[in-house]
Amino acid sequence: MLELRHLRSLLAIAETGKLAAAAERLHLTQSALSHQVRAVEAHYGVPLFQRTSQGLRFTPAGERLLVLAREVLPGVAAAERDLARAHSDTRGELRIALECHTCFDWLMPVMDEFRRRWPEVEVDLVAGFHSDPMTLLGDGKCELVIGSPPGARTSGRRGLASWPLFRFEILGVLPVEHRLRHRRRLQAEDFAGETLITYPVPEERIDVIREVLRPAGIAFERRTAELTIAILQLVASRRGVAALPNWGVKNYVDYDYVVAKRIGPKGLWSELHATAPKTLAVKPYLVDLLGIVREQCMRLLPGIELLG
Repeated sequence: MLELRHLRSLLAIAETGKLAAAAERLHLTQSALSHQVRAVEAHYGVPLFQRTSQGLRFTPAGERLLVLAREVLPGVAAAERDLARAHSDTRGELRIALECHTCFDWLMPVMDEFRRRWPEVEVDLVAGFHSDPMTLLGDGKCELVIGSPPGARTSGRRGLASWPLFRFEILGVLPVEHRLRHRRRLQAEDFAGETLITYPVPEERIDVIREVLRPAGIAFERRTAELTIAILQLVASRRGVAALPNWGVKNYVDYDYVVAKRIGPKGLWSELHATAPKTLAVKPYLVDLLGIVREQCMRLLPGIELLG
């Protein structure tokens, strides 16, 4: 009765905490996932989890199957990688360009795990700042771009494929003594007259400008810095305010270096995608890399939601 798909489903439920989110990750309808769980429960005659006000809580029986899932699924994945190696040549080069500067914080453990699984693949980061990393793909200077949704930037560029990774919240970052430090959330007008410190990218690629400030007609000064730590130092020194991903500012907020606030009533959210040539999409090592990104980020980054 117990199948690998059941173990994958239980693991997805445990990691997301919600049936709807787990079903989306598994590319199932919520009713199909619920039916799958009920079938296992009926077969063994025990409930696997309970619904509480805090979310889903696994029963001892469910926890036992989670232990099994965490033991078995990595072994299955390793065997599948070995079969892929036997089936085709998996050697290659994977140069990664980052459009998201804060991605450096979580990419290092991802690359370490990737090198462990695929030692025959040369993996490297494309150094330097790039105003439009998509051009690197077309020029053959990289094989993978991790950044914002490609959208119109890939129109007219044939032969590219894109995969959604996860969505995350962008927080307004203020000095600890800022006049708005006690606000629960920030509105567009709160940025009026402020100096907005950003990465040196075009304004249309900065979410807070594109989605919040421009529509509201807010005037502001802009200053740029290439490094996240430099932006945070400028904010802490009362040189301006910023808007950064939640994972990029958490440690600094925890140590009272800066203050972070939600932007708007529902928060300002963005997405992270991966883009590569379609010829590379069939390579098992690229598929595995995207899986590692999702696994590691779900474990390491608070508050993200997996996509696709």
